[in-house]
Amino acid sequence: MSQRDLSSGRVSRRRLPRALAASALAASLAVSAALPAAAAPAPPASRNGTETPRDRLQRLARNLVEAGAPGVIVRVDDGGGRPFEIAEHAPWTERDHPLAAGDEFRVGSNTKTMTATIVLQLVAEGRLALTDPVEKWLPGAVPNGKAITLRMLLNHTSGLFDYTEDAELLPSMLGKDRRRWTSAQLLAVGVKHDPLFAPGTRWAYSNTGYAAIGAVLERVTGASLADLVRDRIARPLGLQHTYLATDGTWRGPYAHGYEPDAAHMPPGVPTEFRDFAGPHRNGHVDVSGIDPGWGGMAGAVVSTTRDWARFHTALMSGRLLPAAQLAEMRTTVPSNPARPDAGYGLGIATGTTPCGTFWGHDGGMPGYLTATLTDRAGGRTASFLISTDFWAEFDADPKLAEAADAFQTAVTCAMFGKPVPDAAHAG
Repeated sequence: MSQRDLSSGRVSRRRLPRALAASALAASLAVSAALPAAAAPAPPASRNGTETPRDRLQRLARNLVEAGAPGVIVRVDDGGGRPFEIAEHAPWTERDHPLAAGDEFRVGSNTKTMTATIVLQLVAEGRLALTDPVEKWLPGAVPNGKAITLRMLLNHTSGLFDYTEDAELLPSMLGKDRRRWTSAQLLAVGVKHDPLFAPGTRWAYSNTGYAAIGAVLERVTGASLADLVRDRIARPLGLQHTYLATDGTWRGPYAHGYEPDAAHMPPGVPTEFRDFAGPHRNGHVDVSGIDPGWGGMAGAVVSTTRDWARFHTALMSGRLLPAAQLAEMRTTVPSNPARPDAGYGLGIATGTTPCGTFWGHDGGMPGYLTATLTDRAGGRTASFLISTDFWAEFDADPKLAEAADAFQTAVTCAMFGKPVPDAAHAG
């Protein structure tokens, strides 16, 4: 486990790089070892005595809760016209809110898919070009900005240091600093560090690129980022519970997110990440009131599984983007040397599993670990929430990780309407 380097102002930590095709989440989607069925009460069987996809996910969601997840929401649509939804929560969380399938939650870096969609809409309108250097729109704000294009910002080949790794962001992540971060301020935190590599020569996940994109969008449109999400995505699609958070409040019923309190945090989590602000509940801290504004256009959107399914279907079927721009979004660069199938496009990742090739993203903020998946045409969709995140950021809870692996594999296979591979039943 790497340690925090305060002398440089940098926080170095093991964390999900927030891109499905390059993360631990993608690896688990390939083939996972499911927990024994005895770990949870037996679900009702189908008429022929076999476990249905919904039954399996119900059981695996219960396994996740028994393994330590405060709550789980999942929605799967295999394209057959009958999507199903599941919500499971630990009994102690009912004091705050009994979890429901339609609850709002923080989607974290899934935001990037919406951000890239807005950029590509502006490209289609002739107001931006993917070849535009960032210097054209943000003069003097990014070192070597003439060599970094908007495409590089969107597909993480800019080489910019990730601002979320800087110690200055930590108080905001923990809910102890309530400042409102602007795109320009987040960008400034990232670019005060040396770049990781020359622009366009490698791939490395960087939220700083999306902070820069946020600043470009504000400059080009003259609109607020929240208004852009509302007017270009949420309203046209009728997404009633999707918005860019402008503070720590919520607009509808929401899933409470939790992290273990300092006394119960897994030992693999460094000391500086163990003390969250918020009400204490059953060995946890309710972190739902933390302002996600530090995520900006990289991660501050709130949504639901239902809204995200509608968004993915509209996006991948061509309703939100002309064919040329959708093709640009799906043009990928390699994102994981160990996985030749893994690629990252413009705000969206792809990878191949035994059940099918997915497109999507994942996201993480304190209290919220999420993933959204679809097929190439948008006819199949899946989204899920696990209402705690730091166990994944630091690989700190093997029991929870094993349960999550089995769950994630089952979600993907259910979306493709296929059985879970035999290898995933081992154990």
